[in-house]
Amino acid sequence: MVIQLIKSDLFRYCGRICFSAFVKQYLCNRGFRFTFWLRLASAPNWWHKLVFPMYVWQKRRSGIIISPGTRIGYGLYIGHGGPLIINGTAQLGNNVNLSPYTVIGANIGNAATIGNNVYIGPNCNIIENVCIGDNVTIGAGSVVTKDIPVNATAAGNYAKVLNYQNPCKFIQNPWSF
Repeated sequence: MVIQLIKSDLFRYCGRICFSAFVKQYLCNRGFRFTFWLRLASAPNWWHKLVFPMYVWQKRRSGIIISPGTRIGYGLYIGHGGPLIINGTAQLGNNVNLSPYTVIGANIGNAATIGNNVYIGPNCNIIENVCIGDNVTIGAGSVVTKDIPVNATAAGNYAKVLNYQNPCKFIQNPWSF
C-alpha cells in the first residue's frame, strides 16, 4: 500500500515511474522528498517508528506541516515544496495539488474534506469543516469558509464559485485509481 502511494506521488511529479525518476525527484524536489517521508511515517507497520525522525527533520527543513495521521489519497502533489500547514483532521482525496502558503485548518472540530482532482492555488486558507467537491479549482489567495460544489472554479475572499468551465485544468499527470 505505501509503495503504491509513493509510486502515485512520483507519477504526479514527473509522469513516469522508474528508479531514475525517483532519484531525480528525491534529490531535486523538496515537495516530493517530504511526501516520500510522510508516506513512510504514516505506514501502519512497526518500522514507521524508524523513519519518523527523518520525517520530522524533513518537516522542519521544508516548512511543510502535515500530520502522518492525515488521510491523504493517491497522487499528492506539493507545488514548489512550499511552506504549508494541513490540520491532522483534514481528509484529502486523490490527485490533490497543494500550492505554497496554503493552510487547511480548523479552530473547532474537524478540518476540510477535499475531493479528488482538486487544485488549491497559492496562499489559500480553507477554514473549518467545509467540503470541497471533485474536480475543483480554488484560485490564489482565496479564503474558503463554505462548501464548494463539484466541477467548480472558485476564488476570492470569501471564495465564491466563478464558473463551471474547465474545472481541473491544472491537474497534470493524474493518477488513475
